[in-house]
Amino acid sequence: MPLKTLFLNPPSFENFDGGASSRWPATREIESYWYPVWLAYPAGMLEGSRLLDAPPHHVSAQETIEIAKGYEFLVLFTSTPGWTGDQKLAEAIKRANPSIRIAFVGPPVTTSPDRALNECEVIDFVCRREFDFATVEFANGKPLNEILGISYRKDGKVVHNPDRPQVDNLDAMPWVTDIYARDMDVTKYNVPFLLHPYVSLYSTRGCPAQCTFCLWPQTLSGHAWRKRSTDDVAAEMAHAKALFPHVKEFFFDDDTFNIQKARTIELCAKLKPLGLTWSCTSRVTTDRETLKAMREAGCRLLIVGYESGDPQILKNIKKGATVERARDFTRDCHDLGLTIHGDFILGLPGETKESIRNTINFAKGLDVETIQVSIAHAYPGTEFYEFARENGFIINNGAMVDDEGHQLAHIEYPGLPTEYVLEMVHRFYDEYYFRPKAAWRVVSKAIVNRDVPRLYQEAKSFLKLRSQRNKIVKQKKQEKANDTVKPVGAEV
Repeated sequence: MPLKTLFLNPPSFENFDGGASSRWPATREIESYWYPVWLAYPAGMLEGSRLLDAPPHHVSAQETIEIAKGYEFLVLFTSTPGWTGDQKLAEAIKRANPSIRIAFVGPPVTTSPDRALNECEVIDFVCRREFDFATVEFANGKPLNEILGISYRKDGKVVHNPDRPQVDNLDAMPWVTDIYARDMDVTKYNVPFLLHPYVSLYSTRGCPAQCTFCLWPQTLSGHAWRKRSTDDVAAEMAHAKALFPHVKEFFFDDDTFNIQKARTIELCAKLKPLGLTWSCTSRVTTDRETLKAMREAGCRLLIVGYESGDPQILKNIKKGATVERARDFTRDCHDLGLTIHGDFILGLPGETKESIRNTINFAKGLDVETIQVSIAHAYPGTEFYEFARENGFIINNGAMVDDEGHQLAHIEYPGLPTEYVLEMVHRFYDEYYFRPKAAWRVVSKAIVNRDVPRLYQEAKSFLKLRSQRNKIVKQKKQEKANDTVKPVGAEV
């Protein structure tokens, strides 16, 4: 029998949005919970294991410690914003259960395994990049020195075993939906722009795009694009439909779902007979024929990373797309009846006040259903991080979130103060959603969907954070004013 293993997405900030496959691991304007898809794979390979996704199930740190007493091996998925709290939780679990073995997985320990092991003595080993088979092999009794892709301490020194090849045969992996049914309550998961309840899964791993800021391909999933067979995906979708008859939408949370036209059209032909409603990620390079096939197969919504409406910024981040192509893509989606949730980022390399204005105007011209506006964050392990570090643009010791998990600007360029970027984030939202057309769309949809209580709660959350951002901006402006105006006789 393998070690009794607990796979853990740990409790963290209130309304924490950092599931093990989330695009952004911190709280957002609106409470959201994504699925810990990465943890579900090894959980499906080990008899007697459990996947505990603490945030959406509102499992506290103390409750997690009590649960961990019943296990021999803990696999904890950590994040950069959650690193300090995750260490403390692991230490408390070790005190309560001294015999438990502990492994950390996730981007921070991939990029800085030495730091992780030196800062947290209770960690037995960390997994670099994909961790499915490394954790399973340890649970099945394989010695540390024989497990590829891990780092651990030996005789007071950190040892790095050779890298593990990426998983290529994705069809041989377990179906994550079985683990959801076994360990999770799917009604606890919600994303405002997805139908509720929803279920997410992967049909591919990796992303060949070279976006300099993107965390996952540069740290965990890699740039090599690997795909499940369309038969395997369709079979799991049919299985999931039977498992979760109450689920209203399925979401393909791939880094890039439809990057290969032939494969996407082939998969759509197999999904169409299932009569499912589904959504996915998409690049603006997807052509109309592919979009049409997706729509006819039940696709409802696309999450699209537009990032910026400034051509030079798109070049700086190696987006591999243009504003013209983005406009054509969006027009095709509107014509075909596909809904879009658009993602935008302020503060990317080369950002100026003018480029921010270009992006806001660009977004309003696209007029997609919903948007998300993030502050640029340079995660360790990304090309963006190296650029910001080498040029001295990282401030506040690199802090990305405040004590409650809200995003903080930690990149500052000459002539572009962080308080200005923060101010423009909420101005972006204001200008976008307070347009008569956009406001009417939100209100009318709430009436049609009879979803007013949820909409009301989301609006309250958004306005509360908006107020907090305004206070931060005013505080920073006052601090700078105080630094500028010195009393007579003060040292200069």
